[in-house]
Amino acid sequence: MAWFQKKKKRLTAEDRRDLPSDVFEKCDGCGEILYGERLARNLGVCPECGNHFRISAPRYVELLIDSGSFEEEDGGMTSGDPLAFSDLKPYPGRLEAARQKTGRNEAVMTGRGRVEGIPVVLAVMDFSFIGGSMGSVVGEKIARAGRDALERDLPLVVVSASGGARMMEGIFSLMQMAKTSAVLARLHERGLPYISVLTDPTTGGVTASYAMLGDVNLAEPGALIGFAGPRVIGETIKQALPPGFQSAEFLEEHGMVDRVIDRRELKSAVAQLLRHMREGWRPWG
Repeated sequence: MAWFQKKKKRLTAEDRRDLPSDVFEKCDGCGEILYGERLARNLGVCPECGNHFRISAPRYVELLIDSGSFEEEDGGMTSGDPLAFSDLKPYPGRLEAARQKTGRNEAVMTGRGRVEGIPVVLAVMDFSFIGGSMGSVVGEKIARAGRDALERDLPLVVVSASGGARMMEGIFSLMQMAKTSAVLARLHERGLPYISVLTDPTTGGVTASYAMLGDVNLAEPGALIGFAGPRVIGETIKQALPPGFQSAEFLEEHGMVDRVIDRRELKSAVAQLLRHMREGWRPWG
């Protein structure tokens, strides 16, 4: 192929004409055109500028959990339509489209596994499923993961990626904020570790509940983290917001995030934290 014969180390925009659309990705951070395979090998992190692409829930499970140790729970749970909601498309139609797109039944994946040999309960949200929005099933699965950690005396790790509460479920969605927070309070009382990992974006009701309640809050570089969007906040308080407002780095600087960590170092960092925090809880298995 023409682009291969040029023997360039990097692809330019002009090369895109000769490439199949599923072969490359354009980085929003630096504009570099990247081989999809190379990007995947680098865990969705741009090798040129370090920009973190969004990745799926199964991909996070793969990079965090020891090979062959993950046991998914509640994978068959699906949302109903409690409000018979419809805007441009009925809610059941949106759910079905999301299932077809992601191959998953909901916006969170939960289960048990090991991180460098350490047993954990894990929940990972997937932004590609209706924006990672938190509905009744998402809240229930997070709460069940917390209760599973309680029953087995295990640490809990939650990876969040969400646009907030799912408007199609109204008050049923908002109720999940209290339910999940109550389960995390029981974990805290028991002395079981809870590590929260904030990815791009983590916003709305998820930020206002379980995402920011970790014993340790980690965040990926450049992640947008906050409750309302910066434009809404700026218009409400009638003030210009500081540069980088609601970025992971801004929140780390102001004490709301404990550490901003590259995705490629995430597994080892979580394992190190768990080894440090394991005093007071009994490992499962």
